[in-house]
Amino acid sequence: MSKKTTIVLPDAIYEDLIRWAEAEGRPTANLAAFLVEQSVRAKFKDKYPAPPK
Repeated sequence: MSKKTTIVLPDAIYEDLIRWAEAEGRPTANLAAFLVEQSVRAKFKDKYPAPPK
C-alpha cells in the first residue's frame, strides 16, 4: 500500500526539482517520491539491503 504526504520546499529547490523532473520526462511528484525512497533506503541499509547484482 502506498501513502501520501505533503512537503514544503524553498522556492529555489522546488524550481530545480521541476527542472530535473522535466529533463527526465517524469512528473515532479514521481521524482520527489523516488528521491525520498532512495534516501530512506540509504539511511536504513539493514532494513533495505541492496539487491543482488
